[in-house]
Amino acid sequence: MLPPIASILIGSLLLQLTAASAPCAFPAIFNFGDSNSDTGGLSSAFGQAPPPNGETFFRKPAGRYCDGRLLIDFIANSSGLPRLNAYLDSVGTNFSHGANFATAGSTIRPQNTPFSLDVQTWQFSQFKSRSQSFLDQGLFKDQLPKKEYFSRALYTLDIGQNDLTAGYFSNMTSEEVKASIPDILDKFSIAVKVILLQSIYGEGGRFFWVHNTGPLGCLAYVLDRLLLRAPEVDRFGCGSPFNEVAQLFNTQLEEAVAQLREDLPLAVFTLVDVYSVKYELISHATKHGFELPLVACCGHGGKYNYNAHNGCGSKITKSCKDPSKRIIWDGVHYTEAANRWVFDQIAEGKFSVPPTPLRMACKERAL
Repeated sequence: MLPPIASILIGSLLLQLTAASAPCAFPAIFNFGDSNSDTGGLSSAFGQAPPPNGETFFRKPAGRYCDGRLLIDFIANSSGLPRLNAYLDSVGTNFSHGANFATAGSTIRPQNTPFSLDVQTWQFSQFKSRSQSFLDQGLFKDQLPKKEYFSRALYTLDIGQNDLTAGYFSNMTSEEVKASIPDILDKFSIAVKVILLQSIYGEGGRFFWVHNTGPLGCLAYVLDRLLLRAPEVDRFGCGSPFNEVAQLFNTQLEEAVAQLREDLPLAVFTLVDVYSVKYELISHATKHGFELPLVACCGHGGKYNYNAHNGCGSKITKSCKDPSKRIIWDGVHYTEAANRWVFDQIAEGKFSVPPTPLRMACKERAL
């Protein structure tokens, strides 16, 4: 028979091991980003994304620039939570399990969008303050997150693509876009610290799931609008200069997140290499059950079925017969089928730093 002190120590160790291996059970998700994770922000501000957006899953437009669900939808579902409603969708909206501050067109640095990342963090601060004020008055208890949810929630970020393409579309060279990346990521780090230090860090909220940016040079809206010489196109048809810029951004993003870990040692950051997963899908589309990897499913004309002046939803565009076989939805965004495939790859942590499954993203390190 073990001495009493030994029994206590063993029991304590078992409890610690059980806690360490238990899934996080996030009660809420708060998301920040651009159109890759916008679930209705831009639609609420400026009018609904038109059909055929939403046709595959929702059977109608649902605020997403996609035929169905986005990565953030699969993240919420995998976490046992309802799909996130857009913060700007104010009428009859349930925010009890989180809110989505992402808005299509958003950038990290304030540029030509009204909803850059600093604005989204301000919206979050207002949301937290006002929602708790209502709860203190006993109002809207079923529509707003409980106070303790903010400290236990998962905070997701998927933004940066538009900062890079905005440079190109304003006639910057690749070298000039590269030179802008440090400032872009300085603004990113400041925004993360605002979320943490002003709102939740002192209360225990510190769980971040950050996506890097995808292969810009494989998207029709880049390939169609920016001229390339033959040597600048890789063997899969993607624009190498644009992908090199995205990769440099991602390298420096990883460095920025590493610095955030040092500056905020109580926070848990999981950086997800979405670039590698998306490039694998595009470069080996047939192997993964897809076809025409660079051609938009919804669009009109040209090599990529993309027209910048007649985007998906305009009168002359139409959807392809089987979006489940296509990767690119409208020349800018991915189809639901592609989003699901990408989620399946990243959910278990194989493409994360550290290699942490989504369900364990509240832990300091993967088990």
